Amino acid sequence: MNKAILCLLASFLAQTLIFAVMPVQALSTKDRIPFHAGEKLSYVLKWSIIPVGEATLEVLNGEMKTGESAYLLKVSVKSYPIIDLFYRVRDHIESYVDRSVTHSLLYRKKQHEGRHERDIMVNFDWDKAKAHYYNKGKHERSVNILPGTFDPLSVFYAFRLYPLKDGLEVETPVTDGKKCVMGRAKVIKRERMKVDAGEFDTFLIEPELQNIGGIFKKSKDAKLRVWVTADDRRILVKAESKVVVGHFTAELVSAEGVLQ
Repeated sequence: MNKAILCLLASFLAQTLIFAVMPVQALSTKDRIPFHAGEKLSYVLKWSIIPVGEATLEVLNGEMKTGESAYLLKVSVKSYPIIDLFYRVRDHIESYVDRSVTHSLLYRKKQHEGRHERDIMVNFDWDKAKAHYYNKGKHERSVNILPGTFDPLSVFYAFRLYPLKDGLEVETPVTDGKKCVMGRAKVIKRERMKVDAGEFDTFLIEPELQNIGGIFKKSKDAKLRVWVTADDRRILVKAESKVVVGHFTAELVSAEGVLQ
């Protein structure tokens, strides 16, 4: 496995789970939020049939410096020890989102991939409708944002608020602090999916990859498919990507603290 493949693999580990799918409209306040603090989803990451790493998605209670109560969403990605010998990956992503899950408040990403390190923060200034991008504490740019804009992590949790059906097409504004784009996805069909965590009734969803960079931008015919449970929790069961260097998957291994 050469370094070029490992570099692209690291990009997949960091992006597949957080660029999954996009919501479309505001949630009615009478509907319940399908996750709560204490939820932890664990995944095995594979290149072809080879396990190469693991990832976790967590929901915690959070609080902004202003005292505003929030959800703290976390993603941790790490390569297995055998992969570390070639290309060590340790990525940590955090997102603060309001308790009604209507917009992002703060986004942080710390990446350690091989010899490369990044420390990114995106601060959402809703009074001025701006997202401010910082790299290693230095302000680099600001972008205009639309009402209801999410970051690349919280957009997945926002998606979980919406009922799904075959053929549904959804969209929402999303920003990484460098640009604000409309993320789009389509519900393809309903089907059974078997992974290590069990067998699930799921919806298959295909996000539009036009505005997604990294490994997907490098692959002309890249395709990302995502399966979420067909119940009202809409838990991510599997993500699968076909790109220039091969076939990558993230499969659910365990789900702790989920709503019943």
